[in-house]
Amino acid sequence: MIGTVSLRTTVVGSFPKPSYLTIPDFFAKGEKKPGLLGTNTDAYTQLMEGLSEEERVNLEKDVMKATQEVIKEQCDCGVDEPTDGEVRRENYIHYFCRFVEGIDFKTKTEIAARNGAFTAQVPTITGPVSWRGSMSIADEWKKAQAVSESPVKYTLPGPMTIMGSTFDGFYNDEEKLAMDLAKIVNKHVLELAAAGCKLIQVDEPLFARKPEQALAYGIAGLDKCFEGCPAGVEKQMHMCCGYPGHVDQTDYLKADTQAYVKIAPALDDSSIDAVSIEDAWCRNDLSLLSLFKKTKVIFGAINVSSSRVETVEEIQARLSEALEYIDAERLIVAPDCGLALLDGEKYRPLLNIKLANMCKAAKCVPCSRKRKTTPQ
Repeated sequence: MIGTVSLRTTVVGSFPKPSYLTIPDFFAKGEKKPGLLGTNTDAYTQLMEGLSEEERVNLEKDVMKATQEVIKEQCDCGVDEPTDGEVRRENYIHYFCRFVEGIDFKTKTEIAARNGAFTAQVPTITGPVSWRGSMSIADEWKKAQAVSESPVKYTLPGPMTIMGSTFDGFYNDEEKLAMDLAKIVNKHVLELAAAGCKLIQVDEPLFARKPEQALAYGIAGLDKCFEGCPAGVEKQMHMCCGYPGHVDQTDYLKADTQAYVKIAPALDDSSIDAVSIEDAWCRNDLSLLSLFKKTKVIFGAINVSSSRVETVEEIQARLSEALEYIDAERLIVAPDCGLALLDGEKYRPLLNIKLANMCKAAKCVPCSRKRKTTPQ
């Protein structure tokens, strides 16, 4: 018997910043950079240190204007669960790190990043890490939720990902550092939950690039991030296989997609409710989905680094294949990763078409009642 099902839709995190928003970030228009660590963190530092009180007030007004616009845009495309687009951040990692005691942005260290794909000057961990205050993530979420009729998801960088975007000049103990960072993330998870946020995502793309470390201590750190999280909050995590420097780049270094297979059983045994994986660019062996026995899968259905627009029909066909291995109640549809790269006059209009096609496809997916249960 063949019928159709309607699947939940969400996004992973980032969205292009409107041109009037002066916050510098990796996704500067027209530039080709080798990944998020190519960000010039000094530019953000200089901007924020140079603002007068009046300019800070005006910047916050622009941030909230942009937040409302990108949430509306996502919802107009059909997204059930939008994010704030991460528009107030220079990037999804370093913005958070600026409020962590022990991470020094004035002391930079050059590291080999993305499995040696390039080098980058990154902030240095010079002492024990702890939250220094002065910023409330829960308040940021409340501001975003106040301008949205749909439930807004908040995203946070995970311990391993923070470690991959900084240099450890103090701990010399990866597991200890990961757990100390997880305690900081946990503080914000609990504050978000107390504020009413029902969708909290921790980003750990390094899981795919370093599966052995993920299994050794990364998943334990992820559990620590969500420790004490109350019932009713969906605990999500995202892991991707790499990010290009520009749209339609194909020669960038990617993680081995078999990392998903290595990690899936351990993630399914963890406290995580939903795991976000890429599929649009890499086309997994979909028997991967049957390794998740209880965990929901946020399934990447559009390629965020390609200008090619996926049709509704091809997205539907892939989702229909996916439903041979996982129940519809546990399949959520999203882009592969963040959408901020699809910016500028050439690519920005394509973003909405791709996202709208994804949502339209997700709402009417052909579904056989027979499901494959054994990985091939």
